[in-house]
Amino acid sequence: MALMLLDVQLDARPDLVADRARDLAGTGIAGLFTFEGPHDVFLPLASAAGVVETDLMTNVAIAMPRSPMHLANAAWDLQLMSKGRFRLGLGSQIQPHIEKRYGATWSPPAARMREIVLAVKAILTSWQDGTRLDFRGEHTRHTLMPPTFVPGPNPYGPPPVLLGALGPLMTRTAAEVADGLLVMPFNTKRHFEERTLVAVAEGLEKGGRESVAIYPQAITAMGRTPEEQAAADLGVRGLLAFYGSTPAYRPVLDAEGWGDLQPELNALSKTGDIMKMMDLVSDEMIETIAVRGTPEQCAAEAKRRFGGSADRVCCYFPGYDAPLEAIGDLATALADD
Repeated sequence: MALMLLDVQLDARPDLVADRARDLAGTGIAGLFTFEGPHDVFLPLASAAGVVETDLMTNVAIAMPRSPMHLANAAWDLQLMSKGRFRLGLGSQIQPHIEKRYGATWSPPAARMREIVLAVKAILTSWQDGTRLDFRGEHTRHTLMPPTFVPGPNPYGPPPVLLGALGPLMTRTAAEVADGLLVMPFNTKRHFEERTLVAVAEGLEKGGRESVAIYPQAITAMGRTPEEQAAADLGVRGLLAFYGSTPAYRPVLDAEGWGDLQPELNALSKTGDIMKMMDLVSDEMIETIAVRGTPEQCAAEAKRRFGGSADRVCCYFPGYDAPLEAIGDLATALADD
């Protein structure tokens, strides 16, 4: 099997992130990523940029509540701080979060994200090449860029702009306009091959492009001892129950014949019965959606699913603490031919 590089989540509070970044980088991983959770998605990477030499990525920054100008500024500066090792990963989120958590406006997400990606890239290109900024879209316009606000060419070049996707429309959009596709972690080998890659091909054809970088993400239930495996399974089971309750993720369950489980999980989520939700997640679902087992088994499964389409994988360890030694073993196994 071909070698793969490993990216893992930078999972620490901003005031503790530098030490955590050093510890994780010491395991031999290739990159660190943050996601839009309880803390800011950009600040931890700014802290890590000065203490590690790994790649850095937002995975993902929620784009719809932000101006493309804000996104471009953050990405430009992180590209400088990391000496060219930053990738801007963007995502859309679902309507209740956009409207009720962020207090922002909702619009058809694939069309909106297409425009945001193109706007960010137009701003970055203007700064890099000195060309006039003239982006006119339905949702955002950027036509004013006085010299005072131009950072000048980035010595490392503009950072790549990636787009997270699960459904066919967003996946096609990513393949059409983004520099890379972040494949959402709630996925299976069948869904990836029969739906994701098909949509990628359609997007490339529409955009007149030959290829796009693919960054698969894997929910990882990793353990060497029975106790470690049980803790990992518990954490993963909880995340799968949460994802499985979301209507937007039902197509993944449909692909495996489990679609009827989604409304049942959704109903339980509204009553807050987390334990019943987790009881509905079978061991087979964990094995099929997550990658599970020892570090070597997890690496083999990640390569089996994604090795023909990607040369690196983003691994999540939800709800449990994966030992640093095990993360290092996972990185080594992925890098082994």
